[in-house]
Amino acid sequence: MRHVFAAFVFSLATLAAACSYVPTETPESGAMLTPVELSRTAVTPMQAGDNYYQSAAAAVAARAEGRKVGGAKNIILFVGDGMGISTITAARIYAGQKRGQDGESYRLAMETLPYMALSKTYSHDSQVSDSASTATAMVAGIKSRSRTLGVTKETAFSNCASAEGNGTDSLFELAEREGLSTGIVSTARITHATPAATYAESASRDWEDDTSVRGDCLDIASQLVAWPEGDGFEVAMGGGRRHFLSKEMGDPEDGTGARGDGRDLASEWAAKSDDHIAIVNQNGFDTTDFDSDVKVLGLFEPSHMNYELDRAEDAGGEPSLEALTRAAITRLSRNEDGYLLMVEGGRIDHGHHAGNAIRALEDTDAFDNAVAAALDMTSANDTLVIVTADHSHTLTLAGYPQRNNPILGKVVYPGGTPAMGGDGKPYTSLGYANGPGAACPPDGPIPCPRGDLTDVDTTAKDFRQQALVPMGSETHAGEDVAVFARGPGAALIAGVIEQNEIFHVMGHASGLVE
Repeated sequence: MRHVFAAFVFSLATLAAACSYVPTETPESGAMLTPVELSRTAVTPMQAGDNYYQSAAAAVAARAEGRKVGGAKNIILFVGDGMGISTITAARIYAGQKRGQDGESYRLAMETLPYMALSKTYSHDSQVSDSASTATAMVAGIKSRSRTLGVTKETAFSNCASAEGNGTDSLFELAEREGLSTGIVSTARITHATPAATYAESASRDWEDDTSVRGDCLDIASQLVAWPEGDGFEVAMGGGRRHFLSKEMGDPEDGTGARGDGRDLASEWAAKSDDHIAIVNQNGFDTTDFDSDVKVLGLFEPSHMNYELDRAEDAGGEPSLEALTRAAITRLSRNEDGYLLMVEGGRIDHGHHAGNAIRALEDTDAFDNAVAAALDMTSANDTLVIVTADHSHTLTLAGYPQRNNPILGKVVYPGGTPAMGGDGKPYTSLGYANGPGAACPPDGPIPCPRGDLTDVDTTAKDFRQQALVPMGSETHAGEDVAVFARGPGAALIAGVIEQNEIFHVMGHASGLVE
């Protein structure tokens, strides 16, 4: 990351070619592709009476009028959890510098997609939303209350009874009913907010196992294993093993399960048929033939999977997000009727919450590698690929650093003069508006002096960027996030859109939603 780029002599054309992910199909080819004719029965989801649903459906229908934008046999929805615009910019520079290239002109794979929009991420009750309501927006086409999952705005947070009659049909449920294959992949727990929105209905995103549920509602892990749609998920891989195992059971790596009902949901999954298997480590992943009829529940960690920066240190081993994505596409592509896949880079969000930009950026780079893999494995002729975020974070990139300044480094002005704040101390290009990196501890005395970074290695993997407002955990941010798209229906990703319009774009392009 500390390369002296000034010594590189490249023309702009050569530099652009060297620094970019090069797609196998040019973006311009989309206009010349042969539309795929689909024989599917479009349906009206149960939440179609919701006013947010109706408004988003009308907006997408208006953009689609007069265009042939259908024919998406397959859909892959990539969600970089917490991957705001500033994260994409910083990750672009980070990824380029990491590869010994010019960071500012580097292009991420997601940035090669030919269509783009900005998505408004507020929820029904919050200016700055959480991952449960935003994921519900994308897979069910509505705006809901923050911290609720797969239910309409009539459901009150943590009120089990209020969810009755206020459920939704997610696009994944509609896909299964129409005979498509479905899959979810995440570096977070697969019972966590974003992946859980595909299959669960819950008044609280926190009800991941039975010990946390209030009332008679079914916990999220149980909902995954009991999911009644079609023949169920072909692939569900991520972390969260503890929520599937009872407290009496030892975990394959460490500790015990979390369930209080004595159930072993992983074994219940495996008992569904001869094709169902549950795997827990790299060896199980490596020995699974994904080009078969196998139905895989992958639970690689008791909680979230490791950060990409730490993954190699895991004794039991776990696959990368790129490897999980390739395996999922291989398995789902066996269905001639098509598939629907969600891939989440869940730990981008967690790196930001920790005020630890390097882990967030490394996970963004790993997420982009998964996007590149999907673009290489699929065709724009029949597969709609959407890459977006559920919400942003308070990461900032500021301070007039010179070109090619290390993105994790201290600010140096053009010409080589180190930048100093008004307090006479150096500062980094990256910082947060709030979080654990603040000078004053969350519960400590105020005011207190900002730390002196003169002799601090700000590129170290455990360094926390400095923050303004002291908080134990950095928060989400509320600005719009990017949406990139390629394939049938991608032209409907344009302008500034409501986040729940993403569902309607996918539903329209796939022929699943009336």
